[in-house]
Amino acid sequence: MATIYISIGSNIEPLHYIALALEDLQQHFGVIRNSRFYESQAVGFEGENFINLVSVAQTQLSLSEVIAVLHRIEDAHGRSRNGPRFSSRTIDLDLLLYNDVVYQQQGIDIPRHEILTNAFVLCPLAELFPHGKHPVVGKTYQQLWDDFDQASQPLWPINNEKTLN
Repeated sequence: MATIYISIGSNIEPLHYIALALEDLQQHFGVIRNSRFYESQAVGFEGENFINLVSVAQTQLSLSEVIAVLHRIEDAHGRSRNGPRFSSRTIDLDLLLYNDVVYQQQGIDIPRHEILTNAFVLCPLAELFPHGKHPVVGKTYQQLWDDFDQASQPLWPINNEKTLN
């Protein structure tokens, strides 16, 4: 059984598409646990603010099977892969961690490199897995968040309880 951490983000009807993605993730992986939802400005392009969170689940699927499931969920909810890398999206699901596997082939990097570079990934990951250690740099996710230049990429928690129910 593998423990997986998934980054979830959207800036097109974000609460709607995130709710749909969370339902799909539960159908595929059973019980999932989520960080708080965070809002932040778009990174790498001008666009609407993003809503992001991180989810954790258990699975017996292989790493490649998990990525295929995430792509199918994105596709089912209108994710376009034809535009620029940094662009608005209905839903973005990125596998951050698969146990403590280090894998870098075929355009896939696990642990996902954005853990170290984007507040909207690191902050909710540190919230869910503060004492977990990054398998490459050896620091805990809480240490990485404490050391992160948080002023460079502001984000703020939002109250999502009323909007998703």
